[in-house]
Amino acid sequence: MTIRHLKLFLSVCENGCNTTKAAEELHMTQPAVSLSIKELEQYYGVALFDRIGRRLKITEAGQRFLEYAAHIVSLFDDMEQGMRNWDSFGVLRVGASITIGSQFLPGYVKAFHQRCPGTEVRVLIGPSEQLEQKLMNNELDFALIEGISHSPSLISQAYMEDSLIVICPASGSFRPGQKISIEEFRRQKFLLREHGSGTRETFERVIEEAGFSVSPIWEAMSTTALVNAVIHGLGIAVLPCRMVTGALKQGLVNAIQVEGLNFRRKFHILYHKEKFLTSSARTFLELCRDYEGGGSSVRSGLY
Repeated sequence: MTIRHLKLFLSVCENGCNTTKAAEELHMTQPAVSLSIKELEQYYGVALFDRIGRRLKITEAGQRFLEYAAHIVSLFDDMEQGMRNWDSFGVLRVGASITIGSQFLPGYVKAFHQRCPGTEVRVLIGPSEQLEQKLMNNELDFALIEGISHSPSLISQAYMEDSLIVICPASGSFRPGQKISIEEFRRQKFLLREHGSGTRETFERVIEEAGFSVSPIWEAMSTTALVNAVIHGLGIAVLPCRMVTGALKQGLVNAIQVEGLNFRRKFHILYHKEKFLTSSARTFLELCRDYEGGGSSVRSGLY
């Protein structure tokens, strides 16, 4: 069994368990690819794919092997790149959920560049679910998310506390700071972030613990879209406090409280448990942990 076998196996999986497409991608013949898969199965004594007619379907053993193979190959590629380019500057691949990416990450990156000016930082901002998948595929070195990890293969470390706030139209019936009952809260029209976002997960966890659920009339990946919808009187939203400061200061929306509900949460650093963190990656993560307490220059109120 060689690295070549692992790369062939990964190519087959990435091409929808299709050996013909994998062969085209690798500039090989289809029989040669099929032979390599059979050699792997014979070596380990397990079936990595079920053969149903002319199609392959990955088995449970194949899924486990896929996790191992992806990280062995990624570590090998990291080693190759690191050793062949020992004297060159590195690249750091950072993921961030939307709230962190819009409010904090620009400050993190600026501060990091002051410490490590030769390291290039490549950023992906997106929903937490997407970032977790990127980590599993070794397409990111680490990610900063608002929620919690859903994979036992990822290490999750809390690094900053945050809270969500309930906002309603300034022209509505609720006064600023008013505390309403859960029953009254449940009767509202909800404008929420999309499924898979850390904000939505926190909201749903809190109301589930309170024994109820809601069906939103509006879902969006954009906090700006939700704030504007609240301003126009379409309903209420539950969003990160830091993201709505501007609208609150301008009197465009009101913040209210709900009896018995606490929407506090923590931001988390995620990385794969098999991931080798370079010194620059460790420096970036230390910066994230210390940034807020070290006199953050991030300006609130951008929504």
